[in-house]
Amino acid sequence: MNRSAAVLVGVSLAVAGQATIAGQASAAGGARARHVDNPYASAVGYVDPQWRAHAESVPGGGQVSRTPTGIWLDRLGRIAGERGELGLRAHLDAALAQHAAYVQVVLNDLPARDCLRQTPGDFTLGEVARYESEFIDPIVRIETDRKYRHLRIINVVEVNALPDLVPNTVNYPPECTAVAQSGDYVTGIRYALDKLHPYSNLYLYLGAGDHGLLGWDDTLSALVNLFVSTVGATHAGLDSIDGIVTNTAGYAALAEPYFTADSTVNGVPVRWSRWVDFNNDVDELSYSLELRQRLVDAGFSPSIGAVIDTSRDGWGGSQRPTQASSSTEVNTFVDQSRIDRRYHPGNWCNQVGAGLGERPVAAPRPGVDGYAWITPPGVSDGTGDFARFGEANSGYSVMCDPSYRPGDSAAWTDGALPDGPPTGAWFPAEFSQLLANAYPPLG
Repeated sequence: MNRSAAVLVGVSLAVAGQATIAGQASAAGGARARHVDNPYASAVGYVDPQWRAHAESVPGGGQVSRTPTGIWLDRLGRIAGERGELGLRAHLDAALAQHAAYVQVVLNDLPARDCLRQTPGDFTLGEVARYESEFIDPIVRIETDRKYRHLRIINVVEVNALPDLVPNTVNYPPECTAVAQSGDYVTGIRYALDKLHPYSNLYLYLGAGDHGLLGWDDTLSALVNLFVSTVGATHAGLDSIDGIVTNTAGYAALAEPYFTADSTVNGVPVRWSRWVDFNNDVDELSYSLELRQRLVDAGFSPSIGAVIDTSRDGWGGSQRPTQASSSTEVNTFVDQSRIDRRYHPGNWCNQVGAGLGERPVAAPRPGVDGYAWITPPGVSDGTGDFARFGEANSGYSVMCDPSYRPGDSAAWTDGALPDGPPTGAWFPAEFSQLLANAYPPLG
């Protein structure tokens, strides 16, 4: 461990208020922790000392700096730890020092990763064998070390992969068609599940997109079929996963309080509005519960749970609607009533007006294992500044450039904050905004 990492581990020792799960401190012998139905239940999560230090560097950040967040392994260097950053083993050691009960780890580096957003990682199409040996195998070796046998390690497996394989727009990119034909995503995910599932203290949740991407009947059915075919062919079959994670690194509202897809305005269904666009769901809670139930109906265990990433979906502040619109025109009604204030539900990069969402909580309702901050708030989604950050793996995208306008659409906007740094870099201006627009509001 380098000196910077050692200092950061030392910072983690100062995190107060942590507790062990019942019986952890006195567990005897070499057995691994019993696999439980919900790893978030009656458990205290790991606080990343690096993220905590960033949060506390921004005025007001100390109000949320002890919140558990996910550890993102989205490039090879993050496994061992890049310069000045903790690697996976150092994070797990810090979790033990905190007496944390669970750690959230995001695995996100498949070949031709993120084909919809075209922000690839370390491996090109056809390099799934390298992904298995260079990415998955080192992670497995670390997570299965017996020193971590009492730690619940919650793995979010490839957040966008299977959703990206479901054709959902007329502009579905050829990159995703090529990925689907290669089988690399499916092969890589099956390998990860087979390697990690046998260990009782490891938990596996598959990325399941969000309602704005997949909430229609045909796309949702296609996603369920893809989950069944992918997971069903693993060694443990459909029992390989503990659940799904939705809205990872997303901004979709957890719940729209003033309308549902079945609401009507002056006799016109809300579903017909420009914003809802015939979607079955208008928020992440309804989408997550519907997808979970469809998976159970397709043969997955009734014990599987949904986890919803609420790190940046609060949409509070002075612009948050406080009541339903009185308009009798359906589009105006929806636009004035909706909590999610993005220009389009497909916008995903450093969104203007976003706020911290529900703080992490276990089992907020039946079928939901937890609301969790899988994405560390204040970490950039990507950059729109090609001149400064156009190099490979910076996360450059026109969707992160607030001046971008497709074609001659002067009114269209991607809603990105200006001056966003590369993917994964700390973005203080974004974090300040998230604090100001938190909902529920901060004390």
